[in-house]
Amino acid sequence: MAKDINKTIFTEETKLKLDIFRECFREWYPVFLHNQYIKRLYIYDMFAGSGKDVIGNFGSPLILLQEAIGEDRQHCEYLRKNQAPTVWFGFNEKDPKKMSELQRHVDEEIAECKNSCHYDDCVFDKSFFYQHDDFQDLIKNPRLQRILGNKQYGKFILLDQYGFKQITDEIFLQLVNAPKTDFIFFIASSFIKRFQQLPAVTAYFKKENISFDETKPKECHRVIANYFRGLLPPQKEYYLHSFTIQKGKNYYGLIFGSNHSLGMEKFLRVCWRQDPFAGESNCNINNDFQADELFHIPGVSNKKQAVSEQIKQLILNKEICSNIEGLKYALLQGCEPKVYVDVIDKLRKYHIVTIDGTFNRTSANIHNAKQYNIVII
Repeated sequence: MAKDINKTIFTEETKLKLDIFRECFREWYPVFLHNQYIKRLYIYDMFAGSGKDVIGNFGSPLILLQEAIGEDRQHCEYLRKNQAPTVWFGFNEKDPKKMSELQRHVDEEIAECKNSCHYDDCVFDKSFFYQHDDFQDLIKNPRLQRILGNKQYGKFILLDQYGFKQITDEIFLQLVNAPKTDFIFFIASSFIKRFQQLPAVTAYFKKENISFDETKPKECHRVIANYFRGLLPPQKEYYLHSFTIQKGKNYYGLIFGSNHSLGMEKFLRVCWRQDPFAGESNCNINNDFQADELFHIPGVSNKKQAVSEQIKQLILNKEICSNIEGLKYALLQGCEPKVYVDVIDKLRKYHIVTIDGTFNRTSANIHNAKQYNIVII
């Protein structure tokens, strides 16, 4: 039976995971809230728990609520405007007792917020619906299927599963193909590595598509992320990024998915704030020199250097022929787009390339970047 983390004090690793959830949703929510083409927002926490740990630290559902309200209720104020979309929270917790606790905690937070609010009503008074279903049954619910498939609805889906069994290949692809949908899920990668030959694992993962390097234990979550990346339909532009969390000798991780480059930009911003070396772990995954080590150079990152060199060679080989291709390549490698801009700046400085079009240094909101072509001199 899985350990009930709500009955203990959250560990530092759990707090890190929750911080990433919080920052990810904080980046996501305003984008969809202010999108005039979105009619509804659905915020799902499919493994919600009871909402708090034993000393009152917020779990994921209360974090989502807190961020949806916003600092000084800024998002609530916006929601009172007629053009704002309707916001719905869907919290699922299989254990009815924990679900009852969660409802109580949500009601308490709403009541406390009302006590200090100058409005008599609350924009979220009727925004919550609760389920205590098995996830495999819930994901097949016809109403949920219709919501996932609706292009006018923005969806943020949090899947903080215990272990690794719930996010099957089929469910992963269903989420990937859902329009206007970003998701983030937790997975216990070390356990897949440890028991990869057992039926309990092979029932969920095709073992021929997973190959672990025993000399690189820190990279086991990367292997799992690459397994899911390998499921993506050919030619489909899709953004996937992972974050490894080490706890003792075990490695767990998060996997984020988005159909849109802006979703990836925002998630990478969160990850690089947490890990300024690689943007993907709490365990110095690329063995960069730390601040107190002899060869440490501030701002130097093994990953950035590697991706920069890849971009340079792809430009020289005429495989990256425009700024849009370069910016997207950086994103797909798990780097913020500025890495491409730094490379093209150097190539132009040394007269290795020139630009056909109007040069710009756009490295954020790249979906709005004006395209130029790269010409080898």
